[in-house]
Parts: sequence; structure tokens; C-alpha cells
Amino acid sequence: MKISELSAATDVPVATLKYYLREGLLPPGEPLSRTSAAYGDEHVAWVRLVRALTSVGGLSLATTKAVLAEIGATGASRVDLLGAAQRALLGADFVAGPAAGGVVEGGSRARAWLASIGWQVHPEDPVIDELDAAWAACEDADLGLDEERMSAYARAVLDIATVDVGSVPDDPEGAVRQVVLGTVLVDAVLSPLRRLAHQHVAVSEGG
Repeated sequence: MKISELSAATDVPVATLKYYLREGLLPPGEPLSRTSAAYGDEHVAWVRLVRALTSVGGLSLATTKAVLAEIGATGASRVDLLGAAQRALLGADFVAGPAAGGVVEGGSRARAWLASIGWQVHPEDPVIDELDAAWAACEDADLGLDEERMSAYARAVLDIATVDVGSVPDDPEGAVRQVVLGTVLVDAVLSPLRRLAHQHVAVSEGG
């Protein structure tokens, strides 16, 4: 198909598709002449992927480009894939990996708490800094989010993490895609699902 047909198939303007091509967000088509190229179903899927990451996932085009680069990678272990997802989303060079004996105590409230519950995460993972900042904001708002309540959240989140990791396919390319996209897009599912669960629990207990 021509780029105009790709535009019609994806409901994305031709000018936007050309921008994606210039920025490396969309693989080039098969050249037909000096000024035209042919595009296939894989390009339709790729455009929809870019739109999902930017619209549903809320990622910038620069971060989306980094995520797409990770999806194109192969040969990584599950731990490496999780690190790739974090690196792409945080724009960081850090690659998360297991730390012997769990996280190192001290340095922050979140690190000390993670050590106390025995989670095997890297002590320098920047996501821990995100957790510290969010936890501090909850404290500033006087929400009563202490270590006991945080541990209750952790037990629930472990069930989600088990489902996530268990859904990762064996083939490397599919695994990268699943982990990176799951990190971005499933977050957008979990937030409204949590709010609906609040409604269900409140109505159930009120009844």
C-alpha cells in the first residue's frame, strides 16, 4: 500500500506518518521509486503501536522511540527485559537486575522497607526513588500510609507481578514486546480497575 493508504488504514495523517519515518518511529517501506515506497500490514501494526504508546501510555515521542528500540532487541533474560522496560520508561542507562541478599538497608525509607520484606530488587534501581517520592507525598497529605499498609499493598501487587511475569512468552522478541508494552499499557488498565474495585468494595460493605 502507498502512504496515503497507510494513512487511511491507521487514521493517521500522511504528514504525521512522514514525521514518524523521519524520526525512526516507523520502519521505512519498500522503495518503489525515488519518491514513493510500499507499506505492508506490519507498518499498520507499527503505527498503531506508536499511537497506543503515546495516547494510551502517555509517553513522549522520544520515550516511545526508546521503547520501540527495546522491542527490537533480542536475546535478553526476563530480568534483562524488566530492566529494559524500566530503562526505556525512565530514560536511564541503568539496567535493573537482582541484588544478592535483597536491597541494601539505609539511604531511604523505601530501601529500608524493601529490605525488611525481603524483595530481591537492585538497591540502585531508580524506581525505588520514585517510590520514595510518592510515599513522601502520601505522608505530606496525611494519608496514613505506614509500613504496615505498604506491606499489605505489596502482597497484592505481588499477585499482579506473578501474572505479568508468567505471561511473558519464551521467544525473545515476543518477550521484549510483552514486557515493555505491558509495563506501559497495563498500568493504564490497573488504575481504572483499582477505582472500580473501590466502588465494588464500598457498595458490598455498605450493603
